[in-house]
Amino acid sequence: MVYDEEDFLMLSGIQHFAFCRRQWALIHIEQLWEENLRTVEGNLLHEKCHDGYSSESRKEVLLSRGIPIFSRSLGASGECDIVEFRKSIEGITLHGREGHYTVYPVEYKHGEPKDSDIDILQLTAQAICLEEMLSCEITDGAIFYGKIKRRQKVVLTNELKARVKSLFAEMHGYFQSGYIPKVKPTKSCNACSLKNLCLPKLCKMKPVSDYLEQNLGTEEV
Repeated sequence: MVYDEEDFLMLSGIQHFAFCRRQWALIHIEQLWEENLRTVEGNLLHEKCHDGYSSESRKEVLLSRGIPIFSRSLGASGECDIVEFRKSIEGITLHGREGHYTVYPVEYKHGEPKDSDIDILQLTAQAICLEEMLSCEITDGAIFYGKIKRRQKVVLTNELKARVKSLFAEMHGYFQSGYIPKVKPTKSCNACSLKNLCLPKLCKMKPVSDYLEQNLGTEEV
């Protein structure tokens, strides 16, 4: 499926969606947001990565910051923190540059590597956008974690790319229908910036109709 530009979702939303579908829906459908320490620190780290588009050369590598990206197959748009164009025998040509280059996206995160793959999915989504825009194949990328101050290399497999496409298709379905899913409360809810807006404990409560039926019964006519 190919999406029109007016139907594009925020590319970064895949991280919210993979973490908690309800969190994603509250942010991207209900337009709710609340800052906490983690979101503020994360935003400050991203501001250090780029302030608008810029580029610089470092030997055999061209670093580009804040590249706007999009994908019609995902129906998403966003920005890359950093894309490294590495000079190589194989790869793509760049306007105004000699030789060929491979494309290596780098995503910046404030914390440390997670047990889940939500950061990896966001990086994979960026790679899909770059592949479509530059007519290339991207097999590797990296995530820089501010807490440990080093990169973690990521192999961008076809399985990861297929999962990202499946998740975005699900996101579009939710968005088009305006569906706000319920959530099963977990320990992760305590760290969520939307905890006070989501009220996860309420999702465990039974509907009023169930209460009335159980406690009052139904009158026979």
